[in-house]
Amino acid sequence: MAACASALGDAYCSLAWGGKLAGEAGDDVAAAVLGGTDAGLDPAEKALAAWARQVTRDPNGTREPDVQVLRDAGFDDGQIFGITLFVGLRIAFSTVNDALGALPDRALADGLPAAVRGAVGFGRPVDPTPAP
Repeated sequence: MAACASALGDAYCSLAWGGKLAGEAGDDVAAAVLGGTDAGLDPAEKALAAWARQVTRDPNGTREPDVQVLRDAGFDDGQIFGITLFVGLRIAFSTVNDALGALPDRALADGLPAAVRGAVGFGRPVDPTPAP
């Protein structure tokens, strides 16, 4: 979801999902995914990140060969549908937050690795209100 959020330019969700990814895969991997390079991901993870970005940026541009990349990475059609649905729902959620002007909260940002914070130079700035 970090790939989806960063492709959308949503700072809040990029920070939140980037932090989760850093906890699972490491700070550098999270920063790479947020930056669009996917360094440190295995082939299946790279296929997922690429699909999430493509669905986010240009869902009408997807073609059968794009879906085949996911199949080749080990995902079946049911999983591909579920992944795509989840990306679409995340886009909807991010759009609502962004349209309403939600700022990434200070407590979230302050608790993240510097590499994740540094990779998110887009979207709305972190709320300047000090964290409690």
